Amino acid sequence: MKFYKGLLLFILINFSALAIGTWLMNDGPRTEWYINLNQAQWSPPGWVFGVAWSSIMILFSVYMTFLIQVNRSKKVVLLFSAQFVLNIIWNYLFFNRHLINIGLLNIILLTVLMFYFLIAFKNSLKNKRFYVLPYCIWLVLATSLNLYIALYN
Repeated sequence: MKFYKGLLLFILINFSALAIGTWLMNDGPRTEWYINLNQAQWSPPGWVFGVAWSSIMILFSVYMTFLIQVNRSKKVVLLFSAQFVLNIIWNYLFFNRHLINIGLLNIILLTVLMFYFLIAFKNSLKNKRFYVLPYCIWLVLATSLNLYIALYN
């Protein structure tokens, strides 16, 4: 039962991050500013983002539940908190303030952090660490989309 309580807590926190980020977007992808940007040809359709982020946050919640059971340290809490803030703030920087280059820096930091989660806790989590892999892969795609916009707009 302890696992499921932790899982529920992380699901609530992670989906709160998605909700806050969406709120801070200020209609981001539906704005004339975003629609008129020169976007990468590999940009997925809009609905994919919602499905991807929902799936990623569920899997990341499972990952964090396993991690916190084997390593309940200040370091893990700090890393998770940094992920939470970086994830949310990108929406504000990119969509709300139109700070494409600062958004790019933000998403690069988030990507590096998530790969750190994948690698740093490999010994304590073994194969369970792969629950964070979809987040890492998605961030590589998202970073490439942000980079394309930074380079060609």
